[in-house]
Amino acid sequence: MNLILRQARVIDIKSPFHNLVVDIKIIEGKIVEIAAEILTTENCREINLENLHVSPGWFDSSVCFGEPGYEDRETISNGITVASKSGFTDICLQPNTFPILDNQAQIKFVLNKFINAAVNVHPIGALTKNSEGKDMAEIFDMQNAGAVAFGDYKKDISNANVLKIALQYAKDFEGTVIAFSQERDLAKNGVVNEGIIATRLGLKGISALSEAVQINRNLMLAEYTNAKIHIPTISSQQSVELIRSAKNRGIKVTCSVAVHNLVLTDNAILDFDTNYKVSPPLRTENDRQALIEGLLDDTIDMITTDHNPIDIEHKKMEFDFALDGTIGLESAFGALTSTLPLEIIIDKLTAARQIFTNKLLTVDKNQKACLTLFNPHGLYTFDHKNILSKSQNSAFLGLEMRGIVYGIVNNNQLILA
Repeated sequence: MNLILRQARVIDIKSPFHNLVVDIKIIEGKIVEIAAEILTTENCREINLENLHVSPGWFDSSVCFGEPGYEDRETISNGITVASKSGFTDICLQPNTFPILDNQAQIKFVLNKFINAAVNVHPIGALTKNSEGKDMAEIFDMQNAGAVAFGDYKKDISNANVLKIALQYAKDFEGTVIAFSQERDLAKNGVVNEGIIATRLGLKGISALSEAVQINRNLMLAEYTNAKIHIPTISSQQSVELIRSAKNRGIKVTCSVAVHNLVLTDNAILDFDTNYKVSPPLRTENDRQALIEGLLDDTIDMITTDHNPIDIEHKKMEFDFALDGTIGLESAFGALTSTLPLEIIIDKLTAARQIFTNKLLTVDKNQKACLTLFNPHGLYTFDHKNILSKSQNSAFLGLEMRGIVYGIVNNNQLILA
């Protein structure tokens, strides 16, 4: 595939072409020329798009597809289409399938499903067998099979010794342990953020303390073992402060925040709409502002969509019983542009690549063409017609958005939305 991207503004703070408007020539999946104007066009398809911007391909550290086992929520093939048309060249696939991805055979099965795909899929293996939090899974074998990290999706490891041993073991082969942090006894039966709104609605709350207590414990274990730990989808001011302090002390910790926790607050649940039931829950405006500050000062390393399709039978029901989760791939960019500067958005949507794969891509000559194409302008209201996922459980329906994703260039393929 040979392409010339015409008059594209590069958004990549690591590139010598950052913020310049250039033509980009791609031959067989590799960037071979970048210039103000490229005249030679033989055998090249020219791409001319309004206000075209180009960045390194976006990398999402937390995506669920359902297959195998929950194909009614999402299939692998459609999930890849959703990711590519939403601007993501890479995704980390969570292990919450049926069966759980807790052994090398399951990792190989998933990877075989993505051969020749436009999107690079990086499986996360379960940290414990069947994600039950009791016995450590075959994490070394799974890493050899292609897993990039190990964690039990949305499940806290209550047994501190299990997590300690996993950190020590993973350290020997440079593995990354993911520790979802919510103390289950403190959060027990909670469904929304503990606060005034939960009280007004008569819903059981999940305190920010439940997150902070477990983050503090997990950071202490990481410090004790001197091992790498990733804490996903933090949601509170206390969590930001704890991780900021830990980084200053030299603890090897990285963390992420979900788009919905950056954009929405617990005010959204006033109508008992279960699309806003997520884990961790939407919290207060003070928490939201602290998360933004954490991104700006690099306490928070990356932004994730935490894309989690849920079928209507498990969402359209009483708030207490509905499953947690929202889809987020399609809405991520448009939601973020109202919250953060463009350079920060791109930096935090691409940072996971180096953390989970130890690779760094930039928009430059002789680099692989792994690119996201987008226009940061253009206002619209996010609606069902904008949803590409099989499931429709979006917390962003009705939200005013700005920015259009055109698609991706990756693995010698061009995918346009």
